[in-house]
Amino acid sequence: MADVSLKEAALIVGVVAACYWNSLFCGFVFDDVSAILDNKDLHPSTPLKNLFQNDFWGTPMSEERSHKSYRPLTVLTFRLNYLFSELNAVSYHFLNLVFHVVVCVVFLKVCKLFLDNRSSVVASLLFAVHPIHTEAVTGVVGRAELLSSIFFLAAFLSYTKSKGPDNTIVWTPIAVTVFLVAVATLCKEQGITVVGICCVYEVFIAQGYTLPVLLDTAVQILRGKGSIPFSMLQTLLKLIVLMFSTLLLVVVRVQVIQSQLPVFTRFDNPAAVSPSPARQLTFNYLLPVNAWLLLNPSELCCDWTMGTIPLVESVLDVRNVATLTFFCFLGSLIVFSLRYPGDSSKTVLMALCLIVLPFIPASNLFFPVGFVVAERVLYVPSMGFCILVAHGWKKLSNKSVLRKISWVCLAAVLFTHALKTLHRNWDWESEYTLFMSALKVNKNNAKLWNNVGHALENEKNFERALQFFIQATQVQPDDIGAHMNVGRTYKNLNKTKEAEESYMIAKSLMPQIIPGKKYAARVAPNHLNVYINLANLIRANESRLEEADQLYRQAISMRPDFKQAYISRGELLLKMNKPLKAKEAYLRALELDRTNADLWYNLAIVYIELKDPTEALKNFNRALELNPTHKLALFNSALLMQESGDARLRPEAKQRLLHYVKEEPQDANGYFNLGMLAMDDKKDMEAEAWMKKAIRLQPNFRSALFNLALLYSQTGKELMALPVLEDLLRYYPDHTKGLILKGDILMNQKKDIVGAKMCFEKILELDPNNVQGKHNLCVVYFEERDLIKAEKCLVETLALAPHEEYIQRHLNIVRSKIASLGATEQSSLPADGTAVAEEKKNSFQNLKEVKNEQKTTQTTVDNNEEHSENKKRTEKNNMDKETPKKSTKEIKDIEKKRVAALKRLEEIERILNGE
Repeated sequence: MADVSLKEAALIVGVVAACYWNSLFCGFVFDDVSAILDNKDLHPSTPLKNLFQNDFWGTPMSEERSHKSYRPLTVLTFRLNYLFSELNAVSYHFLNLVFHVVVCVVFLKVCKLFLDNRSSVVASLLFAVHPIHTEAVTGVVGRAELLSSIFFLAAFLSYTKSKGPDNTIVWTPIAVTVFLVAVATLCKEQGITVVGICCVYEVFIAQGYTLPVLLDTAVQILRGKGSIPFSMLQTLLKLIVLMFSTLLLVVVRVQVIQSQLPVFTRFDNPAAVSPSPARQLTFNYLLPVNAWLLLNPSELCCDWTMGTIPLVESVLDVRNVATLTFFCFLGSLIVFSLRYPGDSSKTVLMALCLIVLPFIPASNLFFPVGFVVAERVLYVPSMGFCILVAHGWKKLSNKSVLRKISWVCLAAVLFTHALKTLHRNWDWESEYTLFMSALKVNKNNAKLWNNVGHALENEKNFERALQFFIQATQVQPDDIGAHMNVGRTYKNLNKTKEAEESYMIAKSLMPQIIPGKKYAARVAPNHLNVYINLANLIRANESRLEEADQLYRQAISMRPDFKQAYISRGELLLKMNKPLKAKEAYLRALELDRTNADLWYNLAIVYIELKDPTEALKNFNRALELNPTHKLALFNSALLMQESGDARLRPEAKQRLLHYVKEEPQDANGYFNLGMLAMDDKKDMEAEAWMKKAIRLQPNFRSALFNLALLYSQTGKELMALPVLEDLLRYYPDHTKGLILKGDILMNQKKDIVGAKMCFEKILELDPNNVQGKHNLCVVYFEERDLIKAEKCLVETLALAPHEEYIQRHLNIVRSKIASLGATEQSSLPADGTAVAEEKKNSFQNLKEVKNEQKTTQTTVDNNEEHSENKKRTEKNNMDKETPKKSTKEIKDIEKKRVAALKRLEEIERILNGE
């Protein structure tokens, strides 16, 4: 076995770099979104064991919606990428490029087993630059092909060393081969096909048998005229070991998918659900289609599903000629390679094995696959194709007449292929460029029109997206997903009526209800989202909540394991004020998926509605155990701890809020609530810093402005509070408490009676029955020495609050003063009568505002059948909602203030009475 020289390796590295350097500028497109962006298995917080329990896309293998593609080692490399660069696409593309270089170098080493040195380099260069590989190399998910190919070729190279001197068996290389086959299979399923290549190599290359020799030996043995040669027995032993190991891998693989095949729709692979003979004719026609892509990769397309290749429904279809020609050519090559001895036939045989055997899993011969044609599955078969081309080129170049022409043709092919590959890479720059390039090749694929629409939708270009979605419905009128896309886009354009009409069309295309019929096997899981989307649309109308609930229940009846239907129904039941039924819905969803942090979060919200904060906090904690960065759980659990009044929970509440602001550094709510916690702990400077941070991020933050002003007033910095109150009242002129606090500061600190009077009069304009504002205005009249007006004002105030003793007492003082002193000498009512009145009114209240945002349930509904995205709905209560609960320490503080104020009031009353 010849080694690869440093010059040869450097040449390959240079050629691959020249062809694929621009792939580093591409993003995550098409299947990359599901495999990388939406795959939680990449996150360090996800246990490593999940990689071996879920499919390539992060879906549990036990779920019916799983594609059953089990490639944990490939996902592990994605996880390593994420560990070092998270979602930086450059690192993912660079690693793919490196793996392609490795494959090309190892392939060169394999070629040297069957070709001379020069022809091997030609085959390797053809493989390196072939445009058909752009999907496998530039598309990040194509890494499965690259990794599997590395171990595929390594396993074959290892097996070639299993023949020792005198045809003895060397078992170590065989053991290594079995191990490498297992690794290749864990990267992608087709890795197991290398066992077949090893078997062919053993019989026809290592042992040198030809088909006639094997047939003659078999006939002699059957006639009893001879026995099996020892060398053949050794060969059989090696083959049995290989076959047994393969069978074991197949059994394990079947157990992993739990003996279930993936469910694909007729749109994914129309031929798979077609009757005979259309099914057989179409599948056979796809073989020359794939061969033509290898021979002439001029028109490449990222998606060949749906109507890309019309069904071959009759034997009279002219396309059958291509099928017949292909099988004739393939058959002649097989006969040549098996019948005749010699190096040329051996080279052709191994090339055919590399073309045919790795393609079998994608051929639909044994089980249906979820595509019609996929360019990336030709990655390994193209190796055999390149060997055939290089072998043919060698034959031509050895003839003096054709030598120059063969070199010119080779140079032209390498140059044009490299140029095509370089140009094709730019198509993978974004989803828009990728799908638009595909539409240039094929306009009969509704999925491509849908995907261009999705790309525009992601850019918020809904008008243009709608045009592509509508075109998809025209290309494929029975495409449920296309009608759903139209409905969703109309909804984004606030065209509710049109959206509902589109959803109803999609719903009408769903299978009709058949009593007792199980739907799981014949309804695409994504298509059931039409019920969710339609229900989510109509439940905005309060009069149609029951209709929305009926849709959720219909979805559940079609698929009792439809988790999203339970989640969405739980939300609706909360809206309908049915928390107990909402709780049942979420518990049912948790039976289906106990590792979903969003579900535990939603259940916590239900317990808040049920007035059970203890259980709510437990469920918040459960959500955070599963997802420590769950933002809503961090925020709302911290608020729940803060509202509990338990000082022991404040440190943990603070830690969660600090974690929240780390995750959401631009959300002013987190900083505000940190400020409120600091105020509760009497950490005035810290509270001031947090409040200022919140206001910097959101200058019109109502609660932060008021509480910062209140903090200043409580810490003897009343004059610093005034500019803050000015900002507050500029944004919110009707902020009653802000007006009261401003009036109090103006009257007591600035001695600005006129300004204070304007504040209190403004309050009464907004609310004529505001007792606090009216009483304070009475104090202003008293300060203005207008006792008659003060008396009248207090009488009116007393009428509004007849049970408030302090108002009656102040009225008596004023009347006594009028009777005894007239209007010649007047004392002042307490300027802080504002606070006294409020504290006298209710010892459990003060002016302190607390923003208590209650965020409602979080959903994970996928309104888009091809794009997965979490949808979170948040409701906020009154920004100025007062704290419903106070700690014991806070109540004592309020009592102390109230007692001190009452003592001061009594002192002033004694002065007013002339004592």
